[in-house]
Amino acid sequence: MRKLTTSMCVTGLVALLATSPASALTVEESIAEGKAVYMGKSRGNCISCHQINDPDANLPGNQGPPMFAMAQRFPDKRILRAQVWDATKNNPISIMPPLGKHWILSEEDIDAVVEYIYQF
Repeated sequence: MRKLTTSMCVTGLVALLATSPASALTVEESIAEGKAVYMGKSRGNCISCHQINDPDANLPGNQGPPMFAMAQRFPDKRILRAQVWDATKNNPISIMPPLGKHWILSEEDIDAVVEYIYQF
């Protein structure tokens, strides 16, 4: 039975790898995707709560902190990503939805948003 289970796991992993995209997004593509998620009303809609210094940002909200000096505020990009993934971990009364924890955004979307806001 153990050999069968191991064989099934290996088969599943091979199938997963075979269906994965051949190449990852470039940094520029990731930033563009992050911007789309950040600005998109049907996806992240981050713009509804956070100001950002982007000329395309129309009617930003002011409920959350502004997206300024992100590299200085978060020298370790992984900490920023963790904050986007679940802001309630560091602040249990945060009004920011736990975007990753509740699967509001995919892991790829979160990575793209972090790339986008990290440039500001």
